Amino acid sequence: MLYIIIAIIGFGLLIAIHELGHFLTAKLLGVRVNEFAIGMGPLLLSRQRGDTQYSLRLFPIGGYCAMEGEDEESDDPHAFSSQPGWKRLIILAAGSVMNFLAGFAIILVLFAGSTGFSTNIIGGFMDGFPLEGENGLLAGDRIVSINGASTPTYSDVYLQLTRVTGPEMDLVIKRGEQRIELKEFPLAPQEYEEDGQTVLRYGLYFEREEANPWTVLKYSVWNCAYMVRLVWYGLSDLVSGAAGLSELAGPIGIVDSIGVMGSQAGSLLAGLRSVGSYIALIAINLAVMNLLPLPALDGGRIFFLLVNGVCWLVARRKIPSKYEGYVHIAGFALLLALMIVEAFNDIVRIVMR
Repeated sequence: MLYIIIAIIGFGLLIAIHELGHFLTAKLLGVRVNEFAIGMGPLLLSRQRGDTQYSLRLFPIGGYCAMEGEDEESDDPHAFSSQPGWKRLIILAAGSVMNFLAGFAIILVLFAGSTGFSTNIIGGFMDGFPLEGENGLLAGDRIVSINGASTPTYSDVYLQLTRVTGPEMDLVIKRGEQRIELKEFPLAPQEYEEDGQTVLRYGLYFEREEANPWTVLKYSVWNCAYMVRLVWYGLSDLVSGAAGLSELAGPIGIVDSIGVMGSQAGSLLAGLRSVGSYIALIAINLAVMNLLPLPALDGGRIFFLLVNGVCWLVARRKIPSKYEGYVHIAGFALLLALMIVEAFNDIVRIVMR
């Protein structure tokens, strides 16, 4: 129950941070904000300060920063629609930037207590590893990329190995100052003996780098990049059909997953670290997803802003705001439909578990 409460609070905070990004940049750039709300649905609390109504609403599954002239034309000189393109671009992107910074801050706090980090440098091999040698792999080799994907950390190496579909892969390694390409390299999982048990492994051990302020900062940045790749791969798998809609999880599934993850941890501290890492991934996910050029999302609005800029430069004309509004309304309807599908999937998974 503790972890479910933490999940709900964490999810609500991420949404609040996202909307706070829009709000702060709007205020800083002189745009009128009619309402800044945390949550959706019926109003619980409200206070008017200046031009802005600050609201707390019933359902902690959303929030919004309602700016004057955001979805319609307005004669107010402080309206969003009256601002130059660069101001609108900053305001629209600020929500995702805040989510990304929140994710980075969580990772930085989690990594601050680490004693060391696994690297992409091979430290040794399991007994019976068949590919050790000058024409294969040696201890001290740094794995630079797998099948063209960069692998700056052990997490990236592990991720790319899980995405290899055949018995061979293309490796790029760095051996001292020498960069070596291993085309169609037959590195594949095989059976090894480990602690008296037969396990399926790639047969590689990796070196660790001692933690200090510099490495904590470095690996925090790399871990954020790793999480961006996770989100990107998830999207590409969905588009390619490698993953189906049934695998999507919405707020219900996320909260349930966090609760399960925390309860399965060996201790309260381990549970909090696991939950914190997952919330950081959600923050990065929100940052990336909201910048996609899809209707109703910030990225869709940025896309229309850029298209309008090109139209104005080429033809001295802009797309009428009402047509953009129609597109965003349709996109919002599809988004609601997707949320319903996600909720259904989440409930089915929980009931069938």
